[in-house]
Amino acid sequence: MKEIETIQSKIEQAIRLLESRFLEREELIRLLLLGLMSQENVVLIGPPGTAKSQLARAISQLFGGGRWFDYLLTRFTTPDEMFGPVSLQMLKQDQYVRQTEGYLPSSHFAFLDEIFKANSAILNALLSILNERIFFNGREKEASPLVFLMAASNELPEENEQLTALYDRFLIRYEVGFLKQMSSYEQMFQLPSEPLPTLLTLKDVETVRQAAERVTIPEALIYMLYQLKTNMEAKEFTLSDRRWRKIGQVWKTSAALNGRDSVNVWDTVFTPHMLWDLPEDLPTLKELFQQSFQEALKQESERELPLRAYDQTTRQWLDMEDELHSFQFKKEVGARLSKEAQEATREKLDRCKSELEDTARTLRGKLVQWQQREKDLPGYIRNQNFLIQHTDPYAVKYTHLRIQGERILQTLQGLYRTLFDREIPGIHYDYTL
Repeated sequence: MKEIETIQSKIEQAIRLLESRFLEREELIRLLLLGLMSQENVVLIGPPGTAKSQLARAISQLFGGGRWFDYLLTRFTTPDEMFGPVSLQMLKQDQYVRQTEGYLPSSHFAFLDEIFKANSAILNALLSILNERIFFNGREKEASPLVFLMAASNELPEENEQLTALYDRFLIRYEVGFLKQMSSYEQMFQLPSEPLPTLLTLKDVETVRQAAERVTIPEALIYMLYQLKTNMEAKEFTLSDRRWRKIGQVWKTSAALNGRDSVNVWDTVFTPHMLWDLPEDLPTLKELFQQSFQEALKQESERELPLRAYDQTTRQWLDMEDELHSFQFKKEVGARLSKEAQEATREKLDRCKSELEDTARTLRGKLVQWQQREKDLPGYIRNQNFLIQHTDPYAVKYTHLRIQGERILQTLQGLYRTLFDREIPGIHYDYTL
């Protein structure tokens, strides 16, 4: 646990350093570091001059003890430039073997600019390196130590089977645009230029990987993933099984980085950037994700604010409201009822009175505690996932849950007032907060 805390601290320091140099890239920086620790490939899509390659090189400076490979691809790039020259000595022995030392197959980290301009000879070799971390060197399978590959492109891949297969191997996609805020242009001319310090190591990545292997995904979040898949398919968005599995692995890495042995809903927040093929689909996919996220958050919060149980009790007695109110009215007007009917209904009323009072008191107590949490929701959310930057959108979701609870409490109070013609004793709650 202490090792993870140290790594978390180093990642937070790395985020601050990168944010001081790359303006309006806060979410992207966090996503890149999460992808790196998850050992997942990342592709950035955006026009020239948006600091894609500069960001990759800055991340390379943060790592010590690992070999980096950096290359700009064109249609004319040869396999020799990417994977190493053919060994002449081996060729004399009728063996076609490349000398991979210093090239992509022997690297731990890599950045490939204009990835989708690669020709078919390079693409075929890239597919196995990206997915299985294997390079087919002649007749031999050569294990690649590649931990993280970041790619960039000014445009999306063309309709091409090989490019589609390549694109699918980049789980994390991010569209990068030009700076938008006036304050960024004011700072742009005063950015730090000295080399970044070495903060992270290959050992840190391995430590996180081992911790992530021990992390479990609760059934509720597996259901969330399946629900998201179903909702996406209803809108004609499809993901390969490989990508769904890798999304789960990123969730587990996030949980490990936050020192937990089980995934919670806060580990899923970056998921929309793992779902899209076209950048213009991101808003729709974000909306679908938020629906699943809100439902999962509600379920996860059931331990502290079990709205479902309170709502069930409320609905149970609401369904009997007419029957019980009718009995009260008949008693008042002196209508004759059989002894059995009187006793059965009176027993129901007593049980109703007791359950409404107990439920209302318990719910009120939970809502007061919830209000206390809302006073420092940013701190609570960041404690769940330190990579989350803007907490306001998520704080609103907690407020929605409280409002649902307040509606149930109001319904309980209204039903009690109707049946027993008075307020529930000791249930004062300030709805104005």
